[in-house]
Amino acid sequence: MSEEIGIGVVGLGYWGPNLVRNFRSLRDCRLKAMCDLSEDRRNHLQSLYPEAEAVKDFDRLLSDDSVDAIAVATAVRFHHPLAKASLEAGKHTFIEKPMASSTAECQELIDLAREKNLTLMVGHTFLYSPAIRMIKKIVDSGDIGEIRYIAARRLNLGLYQQDINVTWDLAPHDISIILHIMEETPVTINCQGAFHVTPGIEDVTAMSLSFRKERSAIVHSSWLDPRKIREMTIVGSKRMIVYDDVSANEKIKVFDARVDRPPHYDTFAEFQYAYHYGDIYIPHINQEEPLKTECQHFLDCIKSGEKSLTSGEKGLEVVRILEASSESLKQGGAPINFNNGWQDPNPAKSDLVQTDR
Repeated sequence: MSEEIGIGVVGLGYWGPNLVRNFRSLRDCRLKAMCDLSEDRRNHLQSLYPEAEAVKDFDRLLSDDSVDAIAVATAVRFHHPLAKASLEAGKHTFIEKPMASSTAECQELIDLAREKNLTLMVGHTFLYSPAIRMIKKIVDSGDIGEIRYIAARRLNLGLYQQDINVTWDLAPHDISIILHIMEETPVTINCQGAFHVTPGIEDVTAMSLSFRKERSAIVHSSWLDPRKIREMTIVGSKRMIVYDDVSANEKIKVFDARVDRPPHYDTFAEFQYAYHYGDIYIPHINQEEPLKTECQHFLDCIKSGEKSLTSGEKGLEVVRILEASSESLKQGGAPINFNNGWQDPNPAKSDLVQTDR
């Protein structure tokens, strides 16, 4: 492979053009082709990036020897067949979130990439953001003590999907962040929700994940909220972090706050909780586009052969949790136990999800 990596992007709807723009901006990458069924989308992107070929037929990317890697940014139901074809053609493959419609599909892609010795990476973009990297650094340093729980809210008015519930649409971002921070798989998962606009498709859900050592996480997702909220609170035994992705300048605030119980007491009258209120500090964060960092990481992994931060295995774990959340919804919010290597009893979900991002 030459120093420059040839990239083809399939799917030019909502998110694909962002991938096109970022890959094109990287010095060790050459944008070779852009693929979409829509003639209007192809013509628009061709007018912006005339040096790249805009094609309708995906097979053109597969047969082009100058295309070393393919990025898939289509509706989720197409992730598996397009990524499988890409890997079988010997192309390194990048897939937007969620990785596929089922864990079975994810595992097949992982096995194929391993067999072909190709890089397989999933677009969990937030793990490449300066804010999440700073939070991870703070947590790993022990500054906030032991994590007690994480609460995430990802809310807005729309965009409604016809064949996917709000958990599959919005929660993958929060799940990937939580797994990255916790560095372990949850023990149990339960999810409750309701639909108010489209029958049978939940537009408001609340997912609970329990971890070892009495740690937990809550993920609230909604298409039916008047404000756009992208917020996560990480509560530690010493300090607490509030991450607000919507904030322009103060995305992270660290609160020197905690609650302690007395080590010993003789009577109930002597029992008093100790509330500690200290300063708030706002760490400096460099302004970098996470997607550009993610695209560069994909190229670096192709060159080095190292496993990506958001590898296929990481993508599979997120999809496995999404499957469990769907099963819990069917059972009225009953907890799904992950201890025994739970697998979705109905893994075929190719008709369940349909979204461009």
